[in-house]
Amino acid sequence: MRYQHYKGGIYEFLYEATLESDLTPMVVYRAANGTVWIRPRDVFHEMVEVDGKRVPRFALMADAG
Repeated sequence: MRYQHYKGGIYEFLYEATLESDLTPMVVYRAANGTVWIRPRDVFHEMVEVDGKRVPRFALMADAG
């Protein structure tokens, strides 16, 4: 699955993981340049305010094809 960050970047969802220290659910995802990132699942899926409008931090992109 591909997601677009509200600032424009495109990221590929890789998998969910669990942070060992406190069992926080995490999302592991990869940027177009190959960099792998990890973020708490709740933060990955949260809404943020941009120019007075609430939008998803990462929006699921429709599959092409």
